[in-house]
Amino acid sequence: MPALATLARIYVDDLDTALPTFTALAGEPVRQRFAYRDLELATVGNFLLIAGTPEALAPYRQTQATVLVADLAEVLDTGAVLDGPNDVPTGRNLTLRHAGGAVIEYVQFSRPSAG
Repeated sequence: MPALATLARIYVDDLDTALPTFTALAGEPVRQRFAYRDLELATVGNFLLIAGTPEALAPYRQTQATVLVADLAEVLDTGAVLDGPNDVPTGRNLTLRHAGGAVIEYVQFSRPSAG
């Protein structure tokens, strides 16, 4: 179950305001941009920017990283399921709490998202 990539989750108030800083840091343009529930998200390099109101962000702030995997089934039994599996704009996701307390979102991409 090797990770294909790990994205640092960055919680921001406004995506449009934050994006120039992270495109400069990554040296790359926005790869994906999409809405999910009451949030706006964008990936830039190895950053996942998540924007929303404090209330909208609150349920997600405990999640420390997003890990891309080939198959969610391979990680399903590695921790306690907190959320998912869910259909999301990029494929399917699931959030686990692992032994030791780390909370990680796993994403299996199956559809590209318009940027």
